[in-house]
Amino acid sequence: MTQILIVDRNEDGQYQVSDGAGRLVEGPFETNAAAWKALDRLDNQNADVPEKRRSNKPVLWGKPEKGKSKKQVKREKKIAASQEKQMRRDAHKAVGWVRNIASAKFDPEGNRQYRDYKLGTFGAASEVKRIDPAAYLAEKAARGE
Repeated sequence: MTQILIVDRNEDGQYQVSDGAGRLVEGPFETNAAAWKALDRLDNQNADVPEKRRSNKPVLWGKPEKGKSKKQVKREKKIAASQEKQMRRDAHKAVGWVRNIASAKFDPEGNRQYRDYKLGTFGAASEVKRIDPAAYLAEKAARGE
């Protein structure tokens, strides 16, 4: 036979777990959460399984990091230096415009000039193609549009 358990407040304002007839099963508790935790523990309690206590140890998510040895630090520096040297070699082989743009990485204090003087302006201010509105409308009328 199953027992109906409920969480309610007593006259002192504390929470308690009581059965359907109103008799105290467990409590009183300071918070509603503590009372519900006790009710869950009673509901899931098995006679042959002892209650497990939680340890006071802090929970570590993953393994703690170990300090690096001198050998490992030296090896990482050597790898980083060789990668930097290889990157400089590859940048030297690159075409001119790539070197101009990418030189910020390799020469931060360098005086770089981008070749934007060859680009000109675009849109309505462009000197490449200047359209007279009257001529455009005349051409459009001649085409029959």
